[in-house]
Amino acid sequence: MDDDQPTAPPRPQARPDPSDPTRPKRGLDEAALATRETVFRPDLLAGHRILITGGGSGMGKAAAFLAARLGADVAICGRAAEKLEATRDAIRAATGRDILIRAMTIRDPDACEALIGEVHDRLGGLDTLVNNAGGQFPQDAIDFSRKGWLAVIDTNLNGTWWMMQEAARRWRAEGQPGHVINMVANVERGMPQAAHTCAARAGVIYLSRTVATEWAPFRIRVNCVGPGVIETEGFGVYPEEALGRFHMANPMKVRGNAWDVAEAIVYLASPAARFVNGDLMIIDGGQAQWGVVWPGGMPDYFNEGGAA
Repeated sequence: MDDDQPTAPPRPQARPDPSDPTRPKRGLDEAALATRETVFRPDLLAGHRILITGGGSGMGKAAAFLAARLGADVAICGRAAEKLEATRDAIRAATGRDILIRAMTIRDPDACEALIGEVHDRLGGLDTLVNNAGGQFPQDAIDFSRKGWLAVIDTNLNGTWWMMQEAARRWRAEGQPGHVINMVANVERGMPQAAHTCAARAGVIYLSRTVATEWAPFRIRVNCVGPGVIETEGFGVYPEEALGRFHMANPMKVRGNAWDVAEAIVYLASPAARFVNGDLMIIDGGQAQWGVVWPGGMPDYFNEGGAA
């Protein structure tokens, strides 16, 4: 190696325990989700059947609350039954509406097929599938374990595909229109310390753009939503060092919240978006034009002169 090239010692990266009770609580609580003002009329989604994966927390939970408040028939799934049950009970208390819940993993294609069938049987069909389930952890790519890489790819890319393929097959078989909304990220400039999810989300974006054309004859639309720094319970996997500067990565210098994303999902699910297909809606406060999020903490090499 050329002696003039900079070198850096291996940098340990914290992997906080999200369940640590000493860490600050973040995101919108259930009282806020039940009462927060919305721009939409109360019956906008009346009769609309929507399935949201990862609906027991974060952006998925906010979308489930808002959809139910607007009259939709809602189904949610996730791996943690207790989170799903708590969300169901809170939505029932806030709206008087019941929702369908199912504990499962989207990594299992048979479970995805069974869930799509159950939603059709219980709700009488499906109009919008929101692929929100996913996850990642902050780490330098060179240090990924094989297990860690496969876990993120299998959930964020493969799991999303199993769900959208099963939904599309059912819509095609029944001759019914449908709509898929895939939650991704803005990956145009890469995602340092999150290369695994960058690879997966990029795959979903271009998969979505491809099948948006293939599936148009079946009246199936496919779109993506790319959130930036959205403050939710998911912040629990990031070290405080990183969280303290997340908002500096966009020119507005603020964090978004789950309601910002929920209202975008409702717009895409509504009749107002009937001509939106193959699109990527970015909700990041302008981050794509401004800075870089370092979810594991900014390395010293890049932190010269207060660089964003």
